[in-house]
Amino acid sequence: MTTALSTDGSCSGRVAIVTGAGRGLGAEYARRLARAGAAVVVNDLGVALDGEADGTAPADAVAAEIRAAGGRAVASAHDVSAWEGAAQLVGLAADTFGDLDILVNNAGVLRDRTIARMTEAEWDSVIQVHLKGTFATTHHAAKHWRERHGERPGRVGRLINTTSVSGLFGNAGQANYAAAKAGIAAMTIVASLELGRYGVTANCVSPGAATRMTAALGGDRDPGDPSRSPGFPAAVVEWLASRRSDGVTGRVFLTSGRRLSVAAGWEHGTPAAPSEDLTELDATLRGLLATARPNAGMRG
Repeated sequence: MTTALSTDGSCSGRVAIVTGAGRGLGAEYARRLARAGAAVVVNDLGVALDGEADGTAPADAVAAEIRAAGGRAVASAHDVSAWEGAAQLVGLAADTFGDLDILVNNAGVLRDRTIARMTEAEWDSVIQVHLKGTFATTHHAAKHWRERHGERPGRVGRLINTTSVSGLFGNAGQANYAAAKAGIAAMTIVASLELGRYGVTANCVSPGAATRMTAALGGDRDPGDPSRSPGFPAAVVEWLASRRSDGVTGRVFLTSGRRLSVAAGWEHGTPAAPSEDLTELDATLRGLLATARPNAGMRG
């Protein structure tokens, strides 16, 4: 198991699902939660970055690694973007380990293209995995938490979704990915409003680390840079999964070895009186734009 800073058993006795956990960030999340005492369902289809099957079974390897280190883990190859696959994944956690406390939605694919060149299939596949996949697992986990709420005294649920700076701030060539990731951030806020009654918090991480996804984007000039370690986002995921984060819900955390912050989302700007007169409206809107804070960029 990857060497890491010791944990304090923060997730002892808890059950977690991590999707997209066969490689990269997801694998690091699964390892970290296992070290913290959680039983982990390691979910991964074993596909290339574009979502095509690549003949591997990375979830099996990560689950075996966790078990070899003394942890509890089971592998899953369920397709989270399929409604029944997501239901079976949640059922696997409950059937194998008795419950579900933590859901980390991390699975994703890339099919980058400019808007003018993007095909319908490229749009649909990315939205299907990221946005529908996150919703499908969240839906079935929410049903589980609702149905067992009265049977879980003292237990709290944790929903931890994955967004991206592309979705929060925009990135050329990633209309499908950005739309999905922005949708996930918004959906997480809705989940925080709905799931609190069942003792569940819902938060989002926007992670930065050297992975095969960032390598494909050409964003890692030095993937060996310690600040690009997936351990930094994994520590935030453990914190959110643990009781240390009690009361924290509906927030987006930007996390890497270079920066840690809480995202400040859309906000109402300075208000002005509305008008139906085009000339008057033009002057008002120009004035509002002159004083409005510009959109944040990829680097904040």
